[in-house]
Amino acid sequence: GQLKIAPAAMAARCRLAARFHHIHGANIRLDASHTQATRVESFANGLCFSQEPLAPGQIFLVEIEEKELGWCGHLRVGLTAHDPQSLEVVPEYSLPDLVNMGNTWVFAITRNHNRVVVEGEEVAPQGRPWEPFLLIERVRIPRDTLVGRSRPGRYSHILDDLYKMNVLPATARRSRIGVLYAPQPDGTADMHIVINGEDMGPSARGLPTTRPLYAVIDVFASTKSVRVIPTLCRLVIQKHIVHRLAIDGLDLPPLLKSFCQHE
Repeated sequence: GQLKIAPAAMAARCRLAARFHHIHGANIRLDASHTQATRVESFANGLCFSQEPLAPGQIFLVEIEEKELGWCGHLRVGLTAHDPQSLEVVPEYSLPDLVNMGNTWVFAITRNHNRVVVEGEEVAPQGRPWEPFLLIERVRIPRDTLVGRSRPGRYSHILDDLYKMNVLPATARRSRIGVLYAPQPDGTADMHIVINGEDMGPSARGLPTTRPLYAVIDVFASTKSVRVIPTLCRLVIQKHIVHRLAIDGLDLPPLLKSFCQHE
């Protein structure tokens, strides 16, 4: 029946979404799975893209795996409406080269969290990092995957002070940084960067939703290697399951079942 093949199909689709594009900067080496990107020399030519355009509200999440001392600057993250396949040459830098091509929104990640505050806007206090979901407008993301942890294991975050306190600097090893776009009523979208489970707020507004938007990850300067962290694709699960109640039959943790059963 449908339920038997659905989990495998869903898992495959989610894995596909969590990969780097085969087009990348000259100094980048991808591993065989296209989930790890390492800059092998110099400090530039480290540009990477998501393998596919992102769906609305879908986060492209990477964990910093390796650092290289001696360079100034860190990871850069954002979105572009340029299909990587269409680039004659992959630019050396995301900032300013790719951004100057237009239809690209990229921000440098600094050691501290990069909250962008619009003038006159009050910053809402953040929820505790161990609340189960991060809410960004109508997007709901299980926080479990968004925050790095010092102990391996499926439920280790329950005991993990690094996870609970969220004390990791944004540019440290094990830090997890993601990008997504949230559609707006006027037909445009806001871009959000998520650092260790915390939403930095809209860092760019007015993005076109009529063109495919690819994630941009620039493995720049003191960031040497990053790995894509797969996140649950709720839309994919819902598309493959005829009835919401059938999700109960899937081999998923209860929290994720609940996540998939609700809009």
